[in-house]
Formats: sequence, C-alpha cells, structure tokens
Amino acid sequence: MDALCRAEPRPRRPAAASPLPWARFSAWLDCVCVVTFDLELGQAMELVYPYDFRLTEKEKTSICYLSFPDSYSGGLGDTQFSFRLRQSGGQRTTHYEDDGEYNREAPLTLQRESAHYFGYVYFRQVKDSSMKRGYFQKSLVLVSRLPYVNLFQSLLQLIAPEYFDKLEPCLEAVCNEIDQWPPPVPGQTLNLPVMGVVIQVRIPSRVDKPGSSPVKQFNQENLLPAPLVLPSIHELDLFRCFQPVLIHIQMLWELMLLGEPVVVMAPSPTVSSEMVLALTSCLAPLRYCCDYRPYFTIHDSEFKEYTTRTQAPPNIVVGVTNPFFIKTLQHWPHILRVGELRMSGDLPKQVKVKKLAKLKTLDTKPGIYTSYKTFLHKDKTLIKRLLKGIQRKRPSEVQSALLRRHLLELTQSFIIPLEHYIASLMPLQRAITPWKNPPQIRPFRQEDFMKTLEHAGPQLTCVLKGDWLGLYRRFFKSPNFDGWYRQRHKEMTQKLEALHLEAICEAALPKPTECQTGSVICCWLPQCLMKIEHCGLDEGQV
Repeated sequence: MDALCRAEPRPRRPAAASPLPWARFSAWLDCVCVVTFDLELGQAMELVYPYDFRLTEKEKTSICYLSFPDSYSGGLGDTQFSFRLRQSGGQRTTHYEDDGEYNREAPLTLQRESAHYFGYVYFRQVKDSSMKRGYFQKSLVLVSRLPYVNLFQSLLQLIAPEYFDKLEPCLEAVCNEIDQWPPPVPGQTLNLPVMGVVIQVRIPSRVDKPGSSPVKQFNQENLLPAPLVLPSIHELDLFRCFQPVLIHIQMLWELMLLGEPVVVMAPSPTVSSEMVLALTSCLAPLRYCCDYRPYFTIHDSEFKEYTTRTQAPPNIVVGVTNPFFIKTLQHWPHILRVGELRMSGDLPKQVKVKKLAKLKTLDTKPGIYTSYKTFLHKDKTLIKRLLKGIQRKRPSEVQSALLRRHLLELTQSFIIPLEHYIASLMPLQRAITPWKNPPQIRPFRQEDFMKTLEHAGPQLTCVLKGDWLGLYRRFFKSPNFDGWYRQRHKEMTQKLEALHLEAICEAALPKPTECQTGSVICCWLPQCLMKIEHCGLDEGQV
C-alpha cells in the first residue's frame, strides 16, 4: 500500500493515446477537493486536484459548506454523504469530449449532468491534541457530473483513510491511477484498479431491460486478488432508506411523480442524502425532471430562494439537517421528518401523517407533515410481503429488490398508456417520401389520451384502485410530464429525420431529360447532405 501511495513523476503517454492531459480521469471525475476547518475562516478549501481544474469562487464556497455537517454533531469518526450543487459561471470546457455519445447510450436516469455537480464526501472528525481546536476535521470530496453514488462512495472507502494518513502524495498517485481507467461505456463491464484493489462494475445501458439484474461477475479467473464486485454503480438500499415510511411509500411515489416540493429533515447528512436520492430514484425508469438537493445548508446560495414566503416553493426535493429549517420552511406543503436509520428484527416504527400546523417546535417528532390526499389506495400486499421477509430474516438486498420491483411496476403501469398514445402520434412510414419534408408529429391532446384509458389504462397491468384519471390530470401540470414529453418528442423527431434520410439515400434519381439533369442533381444532393449533417453522421457512414 505504501508503494502505491508514493507520488511518482507523471508518465507521459503518446499523443495518439490521449490527446489531452487528464482525459481519462475527466471521464469519471471533474476534480478531487480537500476541505478542512480553519479556526479563522471556518471551512476552507485546502486543495483542488488536478491543479489546473478551475472552480469558481462561488462553487468553492458551496463545496466547502456542503462538505461538513451543517449543525453541531458531537459524534466522532467517519461519515459519508452526497450533495448536488448548481454549476456557476456558465458552460466550460472539459478534458473529456464524449458527453454526447455517453448520454445517447446511458439510461436517462444516469446521464452526465450539464448544469450540476455531484459531490461525494468522506468526512472525518477525531480528537487530536496537536490541533488548536482539539479536533482533526477534514473532508475528501469527489466532484463529478455522474450520479454513480455507489461507485464513488465505495472508492472513497478505499482511498480516504489512506489519504488522511499519507496526505497529498497518496492523492496524486490515486488520481494518476484513475487517469488510466477506461471510460464509462454503457453496456460494458469494467475492471478499475486503484490502490491494489480492482473494482469491477457494469455501466448500465439504455437498452437494458428495466429491473433486470446484471451478471455480477465477469472475467475473474485472471484477476488476483479477486475484484471488489459492485452489483450496482448507483442503486441504494431502498429498504433501509425507506424503513420508517414503508406504509406511506404510495404517497411518496405520488409526490415524486407530481414533482411536489418536499423537504426531508434528517439528523445527519448521511440520512438526508440517502433519503433524497432514494425518493428521486423511485420513479425509474421515468426520469425525475425536477431539481433535488440531497444535502442543503443555510449557507447555500439558493437559501433565500427556497425560504422566501413571497412565492410558492419551487419543484424540488431538498434534504436538510439544521433544526433552523423547521422554522424557515414551515410554509412548504410536504415535510418528511425522519430519525436515524436503524435496522431491527421487526418492522421499524412507522412515522405518521400529521397536519402541517403541528410542525412548530425544534423537537418536532418524526412524521410526514402534509395535507396531501393520495389518488391511489395503499398496496397492503407489499407491506405484508416485506413484513414476512423481516420475520424470516430475509437479507436487506432482497427486501430492496422487492421494493424496487414494486415501484418499477407501478411506474410502468402509469407510463405505458402514455407511451402507447404518443406512439400513435407518429406518422406512418409510408407517408415519408424523399421528395418532401418529413410529415409532422401530431400534437398531444390530453382529452384524447384520457379517452384511451377506459380500454388501455393502468388497470390492465396494476391491481391498485383509485383515481387514476385525477392522477394523470395532475401529472400533466408537473415538470416530470414536460420533461418526459420533450424527451419523447425529441426521440420521435430524430427517428423521423433518420427515416427521411434513409428514404433519400435509397431513392433512385428519376431519369431526367437533358435540360433537367443539372437542376435535379443540384436540388437533390444538397438536401441529402443537409440531412446527413442534421442527423449527426459523416458521409462515410451513409
């Protein structure tokens, strides 16, 4: 381990292998930050690596505050959590130039962010008599645009303890190792060596069947020592995250589907960030199109925007730990207050739904403070299955799989009628000719869609009863519907363009008269080249 953590001169690779320095590193991470506690400044940025990566001062300040617990915690030891912050300073260049191809092949829920950073934090607080304050307080933060929470938190478990012991030379060596990793290609299983360990992961692809479990081990016979296999790069232990709110999972799913403003008040950044990420993931494979902040502090630049009472709260799920937010966010319509997550041998104590008026004191008990009435009835069968699993001491990952499957089927039952309807708006292929512009996609008419539900609604695939029509009408007003419709319309438009290009390329030029020859070719050839360019192809691909 010591040999791995000695900083060595950075090897120079041939220009053809990597045209830009840190190109492979940037395929995974934007930078690594070290945040420490300064007696005079408070949280302070100690290091950003690679050294040439530029964060704005606003981003540095936000990362500093988000990398430490927001309220006093007497607990000692190591803590891991996540945050998400808005990028400031506009678009900037990156060493990694393949964003477009990755996003085309990755699931919508795992696409590389363009306007936000994810921060994955390993915070250590231990007594240290050599420090003026009597404590060693420092965070190692991985900053990335990829929502790979499992991968990056597992990576931190390997490198952070070693970094705190050996400091900067170790960090440089680790970053150089990451700069040798292959890029994340959807559908591929990758071996990622770091600090004497090989992490084996599979990058999900858009063509994967929803809910399918990837094969856990590949090509291990030549790997010594055996690799650390991560079953998923991003999925959380849903059962553990949702254990105090299992009987309300139907309500929480609806709140996420409708993009309602939700506050998660938790005792620690770990519980806060895991609960927010679990909530936003429960719509998969539908993308959650609203904003979300797994961990949010009173120092955040959006604090005034979220706490003002002069306008309605934004469509966002925000996780907080400071009791001060109980007062400042009282006007929000849905507040989930949870305690520490503890696994036990029985069904964990379930929080109750309470009126918002009762959310007044700093020692407010756990509960869901809302006046929301669900459109669908609870699924008592799910609760019985999970309770039976607890009694039989079923592993948490199996319970999570049951819960994830239930949420997947619920989302699919809701979205399949929409998919069928929007597919019917696509022009027939026989209407596409090379001599005319492609026909237009017909407009989405909500009332026409509602009429299809009687014979092709969610009741065909879901046993839950309730006001499905009312749920759809509310969904049409949400950012999630707008995001879903824009994405599907974009994909259908691209399909039309591709079919039109195919028709143009396969068309035989009509036999022209001598006087027509030049004009026909002059009209046809530019149209063909324009379509090729519009579809993002080069002429050699056609």
